[in-house]
Parts: sequence; C-alpha cells; structure tokens
Amino acid sequence: MAKPPPGRPRPGGKPGATREQVERRERFQRARRESLRPQDEEVSILYGWHTVTAALKNPQRRLRRLLVTENAARRLTDEGIASPLTPEVVRPSAIDERLPPDAVHQGLYLESDLLPSPAIAELPAQGIVLVFDQITDPHNVGAIFRTAAAFGVTAIVTTQRHSPDATGALAKSASGALELVPMAIVQNLARGLEDLRARGFLLVGLDSTGDADLAALPLRAPLALVLGAEGKGLRQLTRETCDRVARIDLPGAIKSLNVSNAAALALYVASRAIAKT
Repeated sequence: MAKPPPGRPRPGGKPGATREQVERRERFQRARRESLRPQDEEVSILYGWHTVTAALKNPQRRLRRLLVTENAARRLTDEGIASPLTPEVVRPSAIDERLPPDAVHQGLYLESDLLPSPAIAELPAQGIVLVFDQITDPHNVGAIFRTAAAFGVTAIVTTQRHSPDATGALAKSASGALELVPMAIVQNLARGLEDLRARGFLLVGLDSTGDADLAALPLRAPLALVLGAEGKGLRQLTRETCDRVARIDLPGAIKSLNVSNAAALALYVASRAIAKT
C-alpha cells in the first residue's frame, strides 16, 4: 500500500496528524509499555479473569502486585474472591499500557513469581504425563494446559530452551490451568524421557507418520505422551527414545491436526484405554 504523502494523516491516526507524528507517538507508546513491564525474568505476568483469579486461589503463587479496575474489584467482592495482597485500583488504560495491544485483560493484571518446577523424580509415577518436544507457540501450549487440566494430567514436561515462558499469552490461553498442572522443566529432553522410563512410564510419541494407530496400542499407566513441534513433528532422537511412535487415524482427507487438537484427541483415546486396564 502506498504511503500517505507528508502532511496527510496515516490510516488510524488522529485527524490532522502527519505520518511522522503518528509514528513518533507509536514509538513513544511502545517504549512506555516496555518501561512499565517488569525486567525481572523471574516475574510471571498474568491477566484475564480466569487466569488471575485461579492464581489468587493458588497458595503456591508468590504474588507481587495486583492491578484491578473498579468493575473488576466489584466483581471480585461480589464473587467472594479474596486477594492475599492489597489490589491497586486503576483505570483500564493503566493495565493496557503494560500489555500487548490485543491482550484482553478484563480489568485484572497480576505480577507474581514463577511457579516452582518439579524434578522428574518428584512426579508421581501414575496417570498420564505430556511431554513437549520444542512446541513454541504460547497459544498452543496454553490450550494444551487447559485440556490437560480437564483430563487430570499428572504433569507437563518441557525443555528450558525452545519453549515459551509460562506467562502472558500462554497463561491467558491456559485459562487458569497453570495452577492445576505442574510443569517440569528439563535441560535435555532425551535424558528426561529416559528418567521417565526408569520410573516405569511407557513412552509413546505422537506423529502422523507413526507405525501404529494410538487407539490400537496396549496402553497402560503410567504413560508419557510425547508431542512434537508445530510443522516439524518429533525430532529424530526423540523418536528413537520413545518406546512406540503412534499416529491418530483420521477418516478425512487431512491426516494431521494442530498440536493442541492432537493433544486433546490423544488424551481422550489414552484415558479410555487406561480406564479399561
């Protein structure tokens, strides 16, 4: 699209504002948002009604700062949700300035410490564990957390690198599930899988090119379902470390699913199979 000539307002700009003025204002607003965000990497930023209220109810959360609008404060009182720390009542714009432009905060913004990450050895050797092999999209990871909470997943295992932080968009997509499903962070995924095997877990990787249908496998608990990255799938070493690599047989022309949808379907299949054992 052609740029507006000098002196003409940029689309979305105020009437009478030149392109240079609009860009200057946008740079200022971006810089202000960055200055308002905590610089501490150990801070988790949570926003949205379900996300923040679940965190307020979690005794493991070490809370730092809570911003609420008047409407949100009134709703917290009406629903009997107590906050362990005194909230700061602010205008909605004070929360807007701390978040990306498309963030839907519903009048709640919380800063807290990150939740503790259990070691593999601390996870109960029971039920189903999900393992992420470099899944990087925070919305997908958040959606999987929400599904995992619905299926009572024991824990989610992911790597320190090549995975999104448990904050911001991920936490919003999880809709409170971060408080319900522990996340174990490992340095080396293959070693983490071996540690799960040593504790009795059956390791099943999920891939559209798997050699068996997941529904046809003799599944049992404790079970680790290993999910590959968007587009790339499981890495070769991850595939080789798994006991089996399975696919989800689909009747339609499309044979692969978004990773969050695949996780939901795999959990349904695996949960039903384990319940029959």
